[in-house]
Order: sequence, then C-alpha cells, then structure tokens
Amino acid sequence: MNAAQMVLQSLAQHGVDTVFGYPGGCIMPLYDALVDDDRICHVLCRHEQACALAADGYARASGRVGVCIATSGPGATNLITGVANAHRDSVPMVVITGQTPAALMGTDAFQEVDVLGMTLDIVKHSYLVTDANTLASTLDDAFELAASGRAGPVWLDIPKDVQLAEVDPGHALPSITTRSAEPAVAPPAQIDKALALLRAAEKPLLYSGGGVSRANAEAEFRAFAATAGLPHVNTLNGIGNPGRDAPDHLGMLGLHGSQAANRAVHDCDLLLVVGARLDDRATGRLDGFAPGARLVHIDIDTAEFNKLRRSDAVVRGDLNTILAGLTQALDAQPLAIDAWRGQCRQWRTRHGFATPLPGDAISGPAFVRTLSDRAPAGTTVACDVGQHQMWVAQYFDFEAPRCHLSSGGLGTMGYGLPAAIGAQFAHPQRPVVNVAGDGSFQMNLQELATLGRYRLPVRIVVLDNACLGMVRQQQELFYANRESQIDLDDNPDFVALGRAFGIAAESICHGRDMGPAIDRLFAHRGPCLLHVAVARADNVWPTVRAGSANIDMIDAATVAGRENTMSISPAQA
Repeated sequence: MNAAQMVLQSLAQHGVDTVFGYPGGCIMPLYDALVDDDRICHVLCRHEQACALAADGYARASGRVGVCIATSGPGATNLITGVANAHRDSVPMVVITGQTPAALMGTDAFQEVDVLGMTLDIVKHSYLVTDANTLASTLDDAFELAASGRAGPVWLDIPKDVQLAEVDPGHALPSITTRSAEPAVAPPAQIDKALALLRAAEKPLLYSGGGVSRANAEAEFRAFAATAGLPHVNTLNGIGNPGRDAPDHLGMLGLHGSQAANRAVHDCDLLLVVGARLDDRATGRLDGFAPGARLVHIDIDTAEFNKLRRSDAVVRGDLNTILAGLTQALDAQPLAIDAWRGQCRQWRTRHGFATPLPGDAISGPAFVRTLSDRAPAGTTVACDVGQHQMWVAQYFDFEAPRCHLSSGGLGTMGYGLPAAIGAQFAHPQRPVVNVAGDGSFQMNLQELATLGRYRLPVRIVVLDNACLGMVRQQQELFYANRESQIDLDDNPDFVALGRAFGIAAESICHGRDMGPAIDRLFAHRGPCLLHVAVARADNVWPTVRAGSANIDMIDAATVAGRENTMSISPAQA
C-alpha cells in the first residue's frame, strides 16, 4: 500500500468512524485512497475552519478524538482558528494536512506555508513526516498524545510525495516522540494534605471546570459532590458537571455568573478547584477572588498549579482516581458544614438566575428558559459566542457537560453551527440545537450546505437583535454608550436563507409564539431554522466591570441607580 492508504488504515484501527475535511492539491493522495475505503465517513464541510470546529464538537460530544483534514497553504491556515479553539479548551483532536512535496519545501512553492512554525502555540505536539515508513507509528503517537493527560490537538503535516510512497505496514519504523507520562494515581501525601485542609475549613466551596468531562469523570465527580455535600460553582466549560437540580449547586461563577456563585466564592474559606484553570473570566480581579480562602487545586497539568494563584495544596493525577479516594474518605467521616450549606442555599434562592417572565416582545433569557423547559431529555446545545452564549449558560439546565458545547478559552464566533454538525454525527439519534446570534451565525453560515447535504436534523435558533449584542452592551456600560460598528440592521432574511439551502425555516417575534415554535422545532424530522427577533436593548446580567472583583457585580438595578458613574475610559476597559 502507499502511505495515504496506511493513514486510512491507521484511522480505522484507532476507532475513527468520522472525519471532517476539504480536499486540495497536496492532500489529493489521501482523498484518492478514500474512494476505495468505506470504513470511514468523510464529511465534506464548506470551509476548513468549519472542519476543525466540527471535529471539536464531535470530540466534546462523544469523548473521542476528533479528526480533521485539509490541504496545504490556505487549507492549513484556515484550520488554525478551529485548532486553537480546541487547544484552549483541551479538546482531543488529530489534524492531518498535506504539504508541498519535500523537494520543493523551503522554496516558496505554490500553497506552501510553514505549518509547524505557525502552530507551535496551539498544539500539544506537531510532526512533519518526511519518511513514509514512520507514518503508522507517528499516527499511533498522535492519537495517544491527543487523548492522554491534558487533552489537546496534535498536528501531522505530510508532504504529497510522502503520501504517495510505498510502505510495508509490517516494517514501519518507530517515530521519535518525547512523551510526558501522566501519573495515573496522585501521591497519597497530596491527597492527605488536601483532605486535612478540607476538614479544617468551615466554609469550603467546590469549583469545577471542563477538566471533569475531559477526564470522563462525571460519575465520580457527582458521587464526590453528593458525599461531600459541598456548595458548588462551575466555569463555563464546567456547566452540566453536577447534572440537573443538584441542591447545592449555585451556578456559573465569574463575569456573567450568578450573584449566588460569586458571593459564595468571595466568602468561602477554602476553594477546592477540580479540573479548572482559574481563567480570568472566572476569577475577575485576582486579589479580590476568594480573598480569605485557602486553595486546593486538583488537575492533570502541573503548568496550571500556582500559575495565577498560589495553592496551599496541589493534587496532580487522574480525576477519577483522586475523586474516588476523596469520596471514600468523606463517606467514612462526613464534613460538618450544615450552617454554610444553609447560607449558600439561601443565596441560591435569593440571588440565582430567576426564571424571566415572558412578555409580548421576546427577551433572550425568556426564550432560552422556554427552550430549556421544552427540550427533550439529552438535548445537546452548541452555542456561538456573544450574549446568547451567556443566556444559555445562565438559563438552560443541562443534564451533562457533554450536552453543552461552547467556545470558552478562545471565544470563537462561528463555533456553534460546525460544532453542532460534529455533535450530530457523534450522536445521530440525539436532539442537537445550535443557539446562535445574528452576528456569530454569519461567520460560518456556509455550513447550512453541509446540513442540507447530509440531511442532519440539527435545529438552529438565531437570536436576532440586529447588532453585535455583547459589544453593544460593553459600549453602553463602559464607553459612555458611544456605539461603534455594531449595527447589523442589514441582516439577510434568515428564513429565506435557510430555505435557499433546503432547510425548513420560520420566524417569530412575539412572546406568545415561543412555546409552539419550539415544539415545532423539535417535532421536525430534518434540519430546520427558527429565527427569533429579540429586543436590541437586552443585556446579560449580572456583569462585572473590567478590573473589578466579581463581588462588585453590576445588574440592571445598579445601572438604573448609578447612570452617572458607569462610564470608564477605553484604557480601563
């Protein structure tokens, strides 16, 4: 066989059933090999960025490694944003690109770029494969690296002539890889110290992130949370960790977190961080973040320890093993924190995200809450980036973290539709919804063609306020309401646009129409689009002024009472 055929054989051996790609000159041998190989479903997206974002959504929804393929030059550079997105949120991905034939590399040949040099900051590892006989073992390394430890993307750049070279699969040479072995079990002394600090605390708080789902540790996490009885907050990527209706869950913390969550973080005396990296959007001003608390940090990645906040104890290792050990210890000797739990439950009742009342006009929060209430069990929601993303984080009740797909670390507009496509291929029988804003949706709307081509039953909701809502909100609150380049009043007719791609579509603009329209959305058997006209003035509440502590949250009432104090300079923002 040739090396391109070996790539497909290796993918199949690693359990890959779906790849997302776009052909071109220097990846042509691989696409030629696909003609004779029916083991892998190749999904033709309509832009290489969407290929990477779809692979990301597939990986998040399934827990498996996502795979995307593109050609050299612009094909590879178009992948970069999607790969960076996966890297920032620790999503396992293998990226395969063609490259100029080896003899032409370094000559500024047609569609040649230095992929390895351009992508150093956004991958766990990258390879330029110059010997076809190392390709099989290099792919083995790539899949292991992508999924092990702190997951992330691994990039293989393969020159065209290498893909065409004949190989003997029985005599493949080993590749050279520097592996960082991750400990399966944390040192007992680390766990003992964490337990001692936890038992000494009077107001301990559990803070979880995306690392829980990346480690496939949802079950162990919930067992630990139930046994420990700790009040609990989560990051954007940790949404769904506790499941629905966990009695001690206070919601998301941070910039647009609940007041209950941010109050608990401010008042706690110990913060137990599980699979989270203390991102700036979660912490706000660091010296105002859990100012009186000791910090216990549990993670797989040593680089996150003491990066932003000094830890009093660190526990490094596999979350499943660590959480199981902590659960066993606390089951034998429960924590005595009833007064603290009672206080946090009061905050949740008084300062959580209250269900908004529907009115004649449609508000974003009211629509998302109605969507949550009427969505079938197990619905996966893939968000774009903006106000709608935060409303979903605040008002949609998720059963599991893999049901919530959102671009956290990079904040990639246009993420939602390709991610929803990936999630639908990962779980063909599950309801998948892309909740988008009118601005984000237009970043990758060409993927409507992908929906039409494969008749994927993805439901699209476009919340249309005819502007870049989150930018408008920032300009209103922190730039003296000086609006600049945010109007989208020339939006296309989204219903006509959907129908042009063969997708059923309708539009609503009255609150009374929300429930029936959502029911029709889920009843439809193929791809469909619901355009929702929402109020331009809707803001995401609460929010936190840049440079402030999370305890100094701003809400609508605050703004109404302090209009003359809300403006700050662009430099401060």
